[in-house]
Amino acid sequence: MTDKPHTAHAHSRAQKKASVNPLSFNILFLIIAATAALGFIAGTHSNQIMALIGPVFGQKVYSGNVDLSSVEATYRALKANYDGTLSDKALIDGANKGLVAAAGDTYTLYMTSSESTTFSDDLTGNIGGGIGAEIGIRNNKTTIIRVLDSNPAKKAGLMAGDVILKVNDQSTDGWTVQQAVAKIRGDVGTTVKLSIQRGNDIKDYTVTRDTIINPSVSSSIKDGVGILTISRFDGETAGLAHTAALSFKANNVKGVILDLRGNGGGYVDAAQSVAGLWLNDKVVVSERADGKVVNELKSGTDPILAGIPTVVLVDGGSASASEIVSGALQDYRVAKLVGEKTYGKGSVQKLIDLPQGAQLKVTVARWYTPDGKNINQQGITPDVVTPITAQDMNAGTDPQFDAAMKALGL
Repeated sequence: MTDKPHTAHAHSRAQKKASVNPLSFNILFLIIAATAALGFIAGTHSNQIMALIGPVFGQKVYSGNVDLSSVEATYRALKANYDGTLSDKALIDGANKGLVAAAGDTYTLYMTSSESTTFSDDLTGNIGGGIGAEIGIRNNKTTIIRVLDSNPAKKAGLMAGDVILKVNDQSTDGWTVQQAVAKIRGDVGTTVKLSIQRGNDIKDYTVTRDTIINPSVSSSIKDGVGILTISRFDGETAGLAHTAALSFKANNVKGVILDLRGNGGGYVDAAQSVAGLWLNDKVVVSERADGKVVNELKSGTDPILAGIPTVVLVDGGSASASEIVSGALQDYRVAKLVGEKTYGKGSVQKLIDLPQGAQLKVTVARWYTPDGKNINQQGITPDVVTPITAQDMNAGTDPQFDAAMKALGL
């Protein structure tokens, strides 16, 4: 089970560390040596000190402070009067979550140590004991976005679009994706009970958890067409997609279908590499902060699949890195998009380590397609809009794939 775009998923990028020359290091050493003798100053003004030395290492540091006296007053009143047991750690985590949530950005999140570990496992596919379903929030409801082949959810009969009303008889109302994932996962061999709404029908499913096998890339060749399915953009995606592209080329495929349906995103540099299978030294995406371009990511110079007719399959679960790839290929007119409007996530997140294993996932920039479009909350409209219904899925048919084959014009 992976964290989907309505949450964290989705969607962080690897940060390059700034190089440090010997002179900078010596200056830093002198600063540290000087401030070590002034413990009181270092303790009370550490933010200001870090604001001075942080840029040496390419780090952004804010030197201001916030008055937390009201939070401390609330804490003391709560501890003095609450009839029950209180965990200081839980209270601190809650305060941190509330502070970050007040930014008002869906994708800027405070993650506890356990949530951070879950997020990392999701992005790498190291899912452990689970049911093999990707979970997201749709219309404020906990929803199955995709079920993985050869895994427990699919074997039990669960389907994309199913709404999870309860987990082990606990209502999912108001749950985040992280909460749902934490409740559904568990030890291999144990079971989880899910109350599912499909259309107007409600039915309970008992699913036995298992070790989940979920590589980010799969490929096949059908009727001379290479089918490349990418479920997320992780650290292995670029290499796996490159290998599949070489196989397509060696087998002289006459067309390619890139299936990004249900792909909630991942690393931007992985999206950059995948787009480079078709694009030769082109800007894939630009990043802007405060309205100014701060970074441009270009494709490589070895577009293995250039010139081969290509269709990209997208839907409402295609977000972030998926939209970067589909947007670039559409803007350069090297591929047609088929399916349904994409999710609409046009921002870039950075992961920052915090004390005790916690992490801050924070929006640091907005990304734009090569034509200068930021699709946040709007999504990308396919060239050929083709819906897929629950009836189609029940019947085992895929009109979107059929439309993609037709759009290839072969």
